[in-house]
Amino acid sequence: MTVSGEAVKKRLDVFLLAYLTVQGAAVSRTTVQKFIADGLVTINGVMAVSAHYKMKAEDIVHLGFEPKTTAAVESEDIVFEVVYEDDDLAVINKPAGLVVHPAPGNAAHTLVNGLLHRFKTISTVNPLRPGIVHRLDKETSGLLVIAKNNESHLDLAKQFAAHSIKRTYLALVKGRVEYDEH
Repeated sequence: MTVSGEAVKKRLDVFLLAYLTVQGAAVSRTTVQKFIADGLVTINGVMAVSAHYKMKAEDIVHLGFEPKTTAAVESEDIVFEVVYEDDDLAVINKPAGLVVHPAPGNAAHTLVNGLLHRFKTISTVNPLRPGIVHRLDKETSGLLVIAKNNESHLDLAKQFAAHSIKRTYLALVKGRVEYDEH
């Protein structure tokens, strides 16, 4: 990529994120910063050392990787209940025993596989975990908010990070409970 126009004086990570987004890659700014830290980015043939680098006119930027896409995760007909849905998000009831996203040892038969089957559009902020903003453990059932586009994904992620979304948990326990704590 050759830097010109509006890209001049932008931070390297912001420049790369904008470029990759236009190219259809589903990456976050944190991911772009990791590419830089891992030595996958060069500027004018020299390895970039800082995401804060300010782009200069005619800089030549090379990114040495191929972005992963949601094609790496296969669509599957997985059963789960959709409790609420609009254009931006869905709330689903994840059954106990269902893994939320693919990982080593669980490459298929996950909620993500089912989301790709069920929804026409889904966020691609994290291409290996499309739609997933938060998760529940495999053996835990409960409601999950699913992002149906990247804008809602980023907005929801900010809310979860700021703890402005209220979550309530209910546990069913068999036997004696030692401590009465909240």
